[in-house]
Amino acid sequence: MSGEMRIGAVILAAGASTRMGPTTNKLLLPVEGVPMVRRTVARVQLAGIRDIVVVTGHEEDRVRAALAGLPCTFVESPDPTGPTSGSLHAGLRAFGPEIDATLVMLADMVHVTTAMLATLIASARTTDAPLEVSRYGEVLAPPLLFRRALWPELLAWHGEGCGKAVVRAHLAEANVHDWREARLADIDTPDDYAALTR
Repeated sequence: MSGEMRIGAVILAAGASTRMGPTTNKLLLPVEGVPMVRRTVARVQLAGIRDIVVVTGHEEDRVRAALAGLPCTFVESPDPTGPTSGSLHAGLRAFGPEIDATLVMLADMVHVTTAMLATLIASARTTDAPLEVSRYGEVLAPPLLFRRALWPELLAWHGEGCGKAVVRAHLAEANVHDWREARLADIDTPDDYAALTR
């Protein structure tokens, strides 16, 4: 049955990127000639996921415009400046009952590759583990893949970190995928972006 699993993706793209400066939305900055958020969604698609929910908030219209033509569903975070859980809950609730599991991804994780995403997806389809976890050195972080059985726990959780408490509670049952620590680096400041584009 795992091979027939229908997997969706929640991409969190609601934040105001305040550390980038008062007038810059980092998700719209070009990376390899493509707006950062569009590049992330495209990589998720290339990994084989067709049911994609993008959770927006800050400058929603501009984020939607950057994703024009890509087949994805948009939902607005109830509290873009609040904890991550609000955005994740909005994304999960956008799926119908036909979705068996969801990949959770941050829109600014520019060093996560399509191959990394495909590895999590393939593992989920060939085992019965309740979740797939990415580990960068000692840090557990997205992308994460949760089977639907864990969604009630995610929806009951409130805080930062893409369901970190749920991940820790089920880590012994999870498939853990180790990636190079450099893959974890996100883009928060002008210096981060300058280093990326050099």
